[in-house]
Amino acid sequence: MTPLHQHLLNQTRRQFFGSSGLRLGGAALALLAGRRAAAETPKPPGPGRLHPPLAGFPHFAPKAKAVIYLHMNGGPSQIDTFDHKPKLPEFFDKDLPDSVRMGQRITTMTSGQSRLPVAPSMFKFAQHGKCGMWVSELLPHTAKCVDDIALVRSVHTNAINHDPACTFVMTGSEVPGKPSIGSWLSYGLGSESNDLPAFVVFTPFWSSGAAAQALFSRMWASGFLPGKYSGVALRSVGDPVLYVQNPAGVSGASRRAMLDTLGALNQRTFDKYGDPETLTRIAQYEMAFRMQTSVPDLTDLSKETKDTLDLYGPEVKKPGSFAASALLARRLVERGVRVVQILHRGWDQHGNLPNEIRSQCRDTDQPTAALLTDLKRRGLLESTLVVWGGEFGRTVYSQGTLTKTTYGRDHHPRNFCMWLAGGGIKGGTVYGETDDFSYNVADNPAHVNDLNATVLHCLGIDHAKFTFKFQGLDQRLTGVEEQHVIRDLLA
Repeated sequence: MTPLHQHLLNQTRRQFFGSSGLRLGGAALALLAGRRAAAETPKPPGPGRLHPPLAGFPHFAPKAKAVIYLHMNGGPSQIDTFDHKPKLPEFFDKDLPDSVRMGQRITTMTSGQSRLPVAPSMFKFAQHGKCGMWVSELLPHTAKCVDDIALVRSVHTNAINHDPACTFVMTGSEVPGKPSIGSWLSYGLGSESNDLPAFVVFTPFWSSGAAAQALFSRMWASGFLPGKYSGVALRSVGDPVLYVQNPAGVSGASRRAMLDTLGALNQRTFDKYGDPETLTRIAQYEMAFRMQTSVPDLTDLSKETKDTLDLYGPEVKKPGSFAASALLARRLVERGVRVVQILHRGWDQHGNLPNEIRSQCRDTDQPTAALLTDLKRRGLLESTLVVWGGEFGRTVYSQGTLTKTTYGRDHHPRNFCMWLAGGGIKGGTVYGETDDFSYNVADNPAHVNDLNATVLHCLGIDHAKFTFKFQGLDQRLTGVEEQHVIRDLLA
């Protein structure tokens, strides 16, 4: 006997009649609310699309249908990759001028230093492509793709530490609990795949050996949106999804019969109470069943040509590598998945930056260029938006020891570099400029949420009209402040 049943049996006659009025009134209200919710909630998906878009979406004809977001977690140094500063060698080991810093906040990791010595990049830069974009020698493969890339040198953010900065760049807010950009897109646009999640996440290993910041699931979580819009993180070791295989002795037919019966029971629950989370449960069980076939097929690279595998580099066959993740990203969008997110850690280089950034670039440079090339060869780049960037940049002054070959850099939210390529983007573009010290934006500032607004625009969404009511506010990915699509980046 349940505790609740025992409690009801032990009630006195006076207790029962004293509370029954409230109980019956509550039941009537619940019934009315259930009927209203059932009328307002869409019916469970039938044999058609499991991830349909919202009514009226997209708002206008999109240029891109899918997004691959390459997040370099930890804050890659813009000074050593894309923001060429030829005058900096003149200031080697000189103090950063007060007229440049202007009393701006810096982290406690360097605020106690007696000096802030300027550390020019030790890496050579050269111009590449028809557009003449400056790129560091660290990224020779990406440099070959610059005519497809729109580089933004003037991105800035409100946060100076990793967790709030990562939360900001992925959700449009430093406050935890908001949906990630992938969840917003899968909520609004759904997915063309019935056999894979609308939003898939990879967290590849890194080879620099440096300690890395923790990755919190809020970076791909659905926040206040229904749970089914959270990203599904595929594992790099063992089965990509836990329990993707049936237990010994359980056939596919048995699993199908069990899910059909469970679905029927859940449907009765939904018809009775109208709880939309019941629909989420039905859809998730169905997706899990379909993934038992689709995930092994996705991760089987045996049908890829040698030319394609060679394009991604020697680590492409190593599960959990950035190269393998990049190739799987192409295979996912090819199968109709809406958003793929790859989060590569190890870019938080406070000391020994030259050695560590070399390793990070070796991990990511060739696979990133291969992804762009592969998508382009298959006619997918026109419909796939690729985004590359971190959560903030690095300081021009050295943290710790400074020599000609060794230096570190602290967090720098004032300006950093991100780039976009593919669907709806004008390749060979450079937007925004920074001062001679890569410390302040000098022209065309681009807030993180301006970038988010631009991403939504490429997928046919007006960011100002894309809202979800929560806590009395029409919540948006781009926040409550006015943000703008960066029109100069658009094809």
